[in-house]
Amino acid sequence: MKIFFYIIPFTLGLLLSRAAALDFSSSDLPIVVIDTHGQSIPYDDPRIVADMGIIYNGPGQRNNLSDAFNNYNGKISIEIRGQSSAGWDKKSYSMETQNDDGSNRNVSLIDLPEENDWILYAPYYDRSLMRNILTFHLMREMGWYASRTRYCELVLNGEYRGLYVLMEKIKRDKNRVDIAKLNPDEVSGDDLTGGYILRVDKEPWKPGFDSPYEPFPQARTGIRYQYRYPKADDIVEQQQIYIKTFVLSFENMMHDSMYADPLNGYAKYLNVASFIDYVLINELSRNVDAYRLSAYFYKDKDSDGGKLTAGPVWDYNFSFGNVDYYDTWKTEGWQLVYFADDDYFHQVDNFFMPFWWKLLFTEKGFAQKLKNRWQELRRGLLSKEAVNEDIDGFAEITTEARARNFEIWPGPGETNLGGGWFPGDPRSSEIDSYEDEIRLLKNWIYDRMGWMDKNIPLLTSLDRNGRKPNAQSFKLYQNYPNPFNNKTIIHYELPVSNKVELSIYNLLGQKVATLTSGMQAAGEYKVHWDAAHFPGGIYIFRFRAGSAYAESRKLILLK
Repeated sequence: MKIFFYIIPFTLGLLLSRAAALDFSSSDLPIVVIDTHGQSIPYDDPRIVADMGIIYNGPGQRNNLSDAFNNYNGKISIEIRGQSSAGWDKKSYSMETQNDDGSNRNVSLIDLPEENDWILYAPYYDRSLMRNILTFHLMREMGWYASRTRYCELVLNGEYRGLYVLMEKIKRDKNRVDIAKLNPDEVSGDDLTGGYILRVDKEPWKPGFDSPYEPFPQARTGIRYQYRYPKADDIVEQQQIYIKTFVLSFENMMHDSMYADPLNGYAKYLNVASFIDYVLINELSRNVDAYRLSAYFYKDKDSDGGKLTAGPVWDYNFSFGNVDYYDTWKTEGWQLVYFADDDYFHQVDNFFMPFWWKLLFTEKGFAQKLKNRWQELRRGLLSKEAVNEDIDGFAEITTEARARNFEIWPGPGETNLGGGWFPGDPRSSEIDSYEDEIRLLKNWIYDRMGWMDKNIPLLTSLDRNGRKPNAQSFKLYQNYPNPFNNKTIIHYELPVSNKVELSIYNLLGQKVATLTSGMQAAGEYKVHWDAAHFPGGIYIFRFRAGSAYAESRKLILLK
């Protein structure tokens, strides 16, 4: 035993004896040791105060559990983090490094830039142990801030808890989201215009502001932009009004037919390059939360650009084919179109993406930029060779530690997660080892990139609904849903441009509503009827396209 043991605020004898049950005494990764002194770590506020030490002897050096805490040795506040993942057996944690008096302590942990807010992320459902890490790496290489990461192993209250990832929490900081600091007294002029961080996510009751536009007509909830910086307790009324006015002015413009105008359209409000790369990383990964959960945006002062930037990216453990719902295991298809398609919305949960993503995605200028940027990335960062190298590099880092991790947590091919229900990996029958996991991850990415290679060039020909305007004949579909309560959708196709009329009649033959009237280009259309102010009963919808086509169908309004 070395003499430094007596100054460490942990019961190391207990720590070493319990960790020894797994024969854990050293690692080629940094070792994080946390002692809560008998307190349970809560979910959400209030956090508890604990002690943390980190053993890190430098790159390539062995770290022994008996070594001194040489990277950090002091107080932290800590809580369980996540929403769905908070119910899993292997927990992730949010923590803040603190001075003894509870004030923030900005420090560098494991060679990451100094700060005080950190995440200990538990790769649990993701048996590759790298989906978040890979995504963040790719975004940084694409030129945008994303959380930097360091693999480590955790010992909590004397018990070995497996492989973890130390990550930077998303916040405003010169080394993180590098936007202006916004103080409560900055309420006018250029000072008021930045910086802000917003988020679209679960928990729509959190402080923020609501979009006046439904994500789609039958949505069970709207879209809320949550305040992330300044925090809800710090943002003053003038700042709330400013950022709400800015975002809703953008939404009003997107709801107008001139949203693609090069001067006064979306390019006036958006850092378009960031939205291009944000779409590409979400489509490449087919992230199940894409555009609608953990979706961040930030805005700096007008004097520093002043446009809304997409990101930072966050929470990609359910990506790259890792779950079996919302089509995300498939390598074919656009995730954005899936979430924007009225036919699918009855299948999804209560969390939707803002309406304007669909319009942006299919706008010809934006689609052309997507194509150009994708082809550029495929020649370098997203070439098969480069992605192979990234994946192999991350896999090599965890070689030793993952063997210990999978001794205590489910490994590749196992579907019993514990702590709540989640769909099984759709490929689990093909996975018997970590090597299988990595092989299938690579193959999924290669197939996905191949599909995008073929289909990104076609985006410039899609209509506003994300479909090809190539109807072969006139067609009127039955409304959906039917019967319906208040709102329904009527879908039709035009093979050629024509003057159309879509109207609603009661059973007496009286026209009670005209939904569409005028010239329309060839393509697919979906028209929404809000019948909230009509009495229940049977109605007829009649569709006419000039003298070429006419058809009627019944619909049933329930009250």
